[in-house]
Amino acid sequence: MSILSVHGVSRSFESAGRAPTVALQATDLEVTENDFITILGPSGCGKSTLLRIVAGLDKQTSGEAMLDGKRISGPGADRGMVFQSYTLFPWLTVLDNVCFGLRERNLPRAQQLEIAHSFIQKVGLRGFESHYPKQLSGGMQQRTALARALANNPRMLLMDEPFGALDHQTRELMQELLLGIWEAEKKTVLFVTHDIDEAVFMGSRVVVMSARPGRIKLNLEVPMPHPRHYSVKTTPAFAELKAELTEQVRVEVLAAQKAAMA
Repeated sequence: MSILSVHGVSRSFESAGRAPTVALQATDLEVTENDFITILGPSGCGKSTLLRIVAGLDKQTSGEAMLDGKRISGPGADRGMVFQSYTLFPWLTVLDNVCFGLRERNLPRAQQLEIAHSFIQKVGLRGFESHYPKQLSGGMQQRTALARALANNPRMLLMDEPFGALDHQTRELMQELLLGIWEAEKKTVLFVTHDIDEAVFMGSRVVVMSARPGRIKLNLEVPMPHPRHYSVKTTPAFAELKAELTEQVRVEVLAAQKAAMA
């Protein structure tokens, strides 16, 4: 049963004196309980636009997005968002950053601390509760952002290239960390990425979007069971799926380049 239903959602941007720019064509997507869906596509194809519409941070031009049968009309605690850029509050410690949403919900301080400490431990930051963001590496900042999102117990976790700014080694460690948390917490995840390896390794399904104006051109199940060990990346099944997706994305990147030169 779907918990997220996106039906005919499109997004156009007005421009003075010019025809509207279509960023996202009418798009349909069904997301079921505990799905981990990764979204691939060339730059500017509408991946982040789709994610922002589901988050309630952007408004579609047409269509509707429904979460648990209710129309999404704005941000809500039922959706946790993690961005590529580090969005921690620089004046708050790790502990207080993770407590932020809990405090906004007026939970008792003792309950805030219990929940926050639990997720700080799960993301491997025990001992760093009193540190400020400037004292943390990029990977540690994203761990804090992940803990903050999970602490609110969202129905869905929405992630917009959360590991894109990290070095290769840290990125792979964060992938394994997130998969472990997803498997333990049974969350539903919508994850935007440019990295095909990441999309295959993380996702239970991979969605490929066309060049702008974007639409979903492929919705492919990843036939590798969870839990996944990093060594799955060396298997023939992984290589075969990566090759197929590389070709699908390459076609769209070339199409986008051709349109830009027209």
